[in-house]
Amino acid sequence: MAAPASASASASAADPGTAFKILVSCPDGLPRSRVSVKFHQSFDRIPHPDAALEESISEIWNQRLQQNPSLYSGTKFRYGGNALHDKDGPNQEFCVSLHLGLTDYRTFVGTNLNPSWEKFLVPSEDDSVHCQHMSNPLGNGAIVETSDEKIIVLQRSYNVGEFPGYYVFPGGHSEPQEIGILSHQTDEEDLAHLNGRVSQEMFDGIIREVVEETGVPASSLTDPVFIGVSRREMNVRPTAFFFTKCNIDSTGVNELYSKAQDGYESTKLYAVSVEELQGMTQRMPGCHNGGFALYELMRNAAKSS
Repeated sequence: MAAPASASASASAADPGTAFKILVSCPDGLPRSRVSVKFHQSFDRIPHPDAALEESISEIWNQRLQQNPSLYSGTKFRYGGNALHDKDGPNQEFCVSLHLGLTDYRTFVGTNLNPSWEKFLVPSEDDSVHCQHMSNPLGNGAIVETSDEKIIVLQRSYNVGEFPGYYVFPGGHSEPQEIGILSHQTDEEDLAHLNGRVSQEMFDGIIREVVEETGVPASSLTDPVFIGVSRREMNVRPTAFFFTKCNIDSTGVNELYSKAQDGYESTKLYAVSVEELQGMTQRMPGCHNGGFALYELMRNAAKSS
């Protein structure tokens, strides 16, 4: 069963960055066949009517470029909401459709990471309206369970801009460029095929991120299942989470990581029990804290079934 969810967790005043909101929960874990994508420019960001606020996007990006001239404004999929529906057929399977547009890193820096990011928000209970002026690139994260039933967690490098030193699950972003998307298509006949390719990239992208960040081969991972979307309350950043099993034990995974990691995005890999993971959530960015909550919902559903 899949269900829309508005569950949230408040963070302590000491670290508001760990607070999250669950946007959709799929505790049964949905395979590729039950996750579709509606990719359309109607899910792109809407410019804010305040011209000065819009101008601040360029100002902040230019400041970042001066600090780091190697920054690149790559294209990203923008999260514009979701829809839940029953799939036609004898089994009436529950399915999720992710609504995606396009955005880029420059706009993400200028809206979500803007010191005045809250000014871009619209007062609304509808999340897609609430965040319509935000870049909101859809990140991805994977709960990876080793053959000895440990969960893989990475410690972020102190060189990264967001949440240095925090614990995260392997992940990053599915990339439009991976499937040749640089802009929106205008040929309506190609839309169904395009939506299928984007949906496939949601699943291929998370496998690619796990392989790149941990060093485990793709052949060691089961086909991932989609367990939901969480959003960090700070900067309203959304992340899609998946679950996959690895047929290598925690010792083997650590050995592979030591040869694969470059020390920039992460500096250490932990393979931990669920109980140990619970204690690490206080040092997780909210979107990944929400990923753990989605994993817990999945585990609880499995126990009760």
